[in-house]
Amino acid sequence: MAKSEKNELHRRHMNVVEAEGIVLLDAVSVVQDDKRIVHLFFHSDADTLRVFPGKDLSVLETRSIGGATWWTCETSKLEGPLKMVFEDTAVKIDPNLAELDLFAGKNCFVSVRSGESAEVVLSWLDYHIQHHDLQGAVILDRAEPGTDKGFMRRLRKGLNKLSGPCEVVLLNAETPLGDPKLPPEAHPFNAPDAPGKDRMDIPDPDAWASPISQVMIYELIRNRFLGTARAVANIDVYDLMIEGHDTSLFDAAVAADTGLIPLGGRHVYPWRTRKNRPAEFGDHICVQFDVKKLKARWCIAPDVASDAAIWRLIRVGNVNANVDDARLFYRFMSLRHPTPSVSKIVPKSSLVEHKPLIELAQKRFGEKPVRMPVIKADLDNGRGRACIMTCMKNEGPFILEWVAYHKAIGFDDFIVYTNDCTDGTDTLLDKLQERGILQHRDNPYRDVDMKPQHAAMHAVDDEEIVQKASWVVNMDVDEFVNIKCGDGTLDALFAAVPEANMFAMTWRLFGNGDVEEYKDELLVKQLTRCAPEFANKPHQAWGFKTLYQNNGFFKKMGVHRPKGLNPQLWEQIHWVNGSGVKLPKEIYRNAWRSTTQTYGYDLVQLNHYAVRSAESFLVKRDRGRVNHVDRDQGLAYWFRMNNNAEEETSIQRMIPKLQVELDKLMADEEIAAIHHEAVRRHRAKIDELRATEKYTAFYADLIGPRLRKLSRLHSHFGSNVFLSGPDVIPDEVVDQDPASDFFFTVEKGETNH
Repeated sequence: MAKSEKNELHRRHMNVVEAEGIVLLDAVSVVQDDKRIVHLFFHSDADTLRVFPGKDLSVLETRSIGGATWWTCETSKLEGPLKMVFEDTAVKIDPNLAELDLFAGKNCFVSVRSGESAEVVLSWLDYHIQHHDLQGAVILDRAEPGTDKGFMRRLRKGLNKLSGPCEVVLLNAETPLGDPKLPPEAHPFNAPDAPGKDRMDIPDPDAWASPISQVMIYELIRNRFLGTARAVANIDVYDLMIEGHDTSLFDAAVAADTGLIPLGGRHVYPWRTRKNRPAEFGDHICVQFDVKKLKARWCIAPDVASDAAIWRLIRVGNVNANVDDARLFYRFMSLRHPTPSVSKIVPKSSLVEHKPLIELAQKRFGEKPVRMPVIKADLDNGRGRACIMTCMKNEGPFILEWVAYHKAIGFDDFIVYTNDCTDGTDTLLDKLQERGILQHRDNPYRDVDMKPQHAAMHAVDDEEIVQKASWVVNMDVDEFVNIKCGDGTLDALFAAVPEANMFAMTWRLFGNGDVEEYKDELLVKQLTRCAPEFANKPHQAWGFKTLYQNNGFFKKMGVHRPKGLNPQLWEQIHWVNGSGVKLPKEIYRNAWRSTTQTYGYDLVQLNHYAVRSAESFLVKRDRGRVNHVDRDQGLAYWFRMNNNAEEETSIQRMIPKLQVELDKLMADEEIAAIHHEAVRRHRAKIDELRATEKYTAFYADLIGPRLRKLSRLHSHFGSNVFLSGPDVIPDEVVDQDPASDFFFTVEKGETNH
């Protein structure tokens, strides 16, 4: 730009009129054929049935956009204010004359500023002037009147330092335009990818600063400023269009058949913002490796597009766009949602460096952004030792079978955390530790104020037995790893998918198989009925546990899968389902259950004996749960987890190897004695509970014909039935023998546990 040229900042205001709770955002007029056409744009909450035009004003057309009303009116009064009535109150409307010539034939942006600094806006303008032939911008400034006065001064001063000519209008409103129910847009609650929103301390709503909700704004700006522009792109002042196309963004819109091209925005983040400095474009070098969805925006050539086009926030109505013409832009999230810690607005476990952003930061903005630390995985750890971590409470009678089975299939080490046991569980585990068979720890949950299972996982990562293990899994004593390939051992599973470093072992829910009484016999022999493989309801049915290599991909153990992904390593993860099929990257951070696309049982499944016999379930209910300690295990839990739809005996081929290991354990007289004492106490507890009125009735329900029948009908029920419990199912549904396509569900109600 020549030194003699100056870029002028045009400051404009909406002429807001408010009375009787009715808000008119702006009135825009143009003179045509000796008549004045006036566009009236109402707030989305305005009840226009209570609005009456004056005698000089006639309504030609009424339109609605996003719940807001737009009137097109005509008046023979070519200048001056116009009279209207809001309810019973007379008001004067002084329309703003449209300034379409200001941007006629120019490439423009229509944008929103929501707290970004003048320096950010100037950098944004200059980038697009240099790289995308930007010539003008209308910026809706969300700042409350009378605040942020320094912004105007700095913006005006900086305009003359831009690389080229650019007309800029800063448009203000005398009324808030945000969602009255939401906090300021800058708050992490309004950051789309922010984790832990349910745990945030959220400030009070602030319609001046909350996300914009008045979608009528874009038609208002079009009719007042941009209706004759060459092309208009709708991106905000924290967005940058991506370079690298042969034609400019605006040329592409003009060349498009419909005059409209779609824009897609990808969220980008810093790895870390620098101390005592606000975030800048050049700090943003990361994207989320597992997020595909883009933020929709648009670019339109008004003269090419249909006259029926309606400009809205994320789309243009009445005009089709060819997705092949789409252009991409980056959304620099720490500019709109500034926070000292990036982890407040995005899970850092999802972030990876993006080479084009690094080049943009260094070459275009001359920055040295904070880079991600380099982390290397331990990929050469071989078969090594395999370790199970588990939590127990009053599981004495079932420990030896579980340990013997998993030793038989190839697990080497066990570490068990217990709490509040009264049936000899601790005594048995101490003896097994003394014999070198496993490690036993008291659960530290009281000292760390956590639920027992979470407290144990918090402690276990520091244990040498886990640190030295090559393969690790967190599972419960009612879960059995059922390997269906080869000889049924871990080595057979690893050989079947040698490239895998994580296995998602999906549950098969095994019911009580109509076994009522507790017997000291092998569970894997007694209980042979379970859910079908395709059991997507209840949602617990497809939960999985993850057997994973202990190689540094993740920071800590989780209930269903390791947590705290080191995102630098995500491309080295080869996580497969129970059929050996690689799982999508979208599950790497948070998934805990399989889906219709990811379940599989061909190589391995996790037999989940959640209820065991009806009598043992009485003790389980009385004992409580290690994770959800505040939830009762009543009839609803039994109904959900007691699935007896079909016979499944594949695990029984391992009984001979299991028996060999069990016999070794029982050959130790002290171990055998402690086991028998645990069995005796379990039997005594059952008898004690069954002697009470409460548990007598509960047991009668468990073994009654109604719940027995329901345990074979799960596939016929919707999710809400399992949330509500068996009482919502009418007797006539239970009594029938339903056809394969029969389906019953209810409205969502209170969840019963």
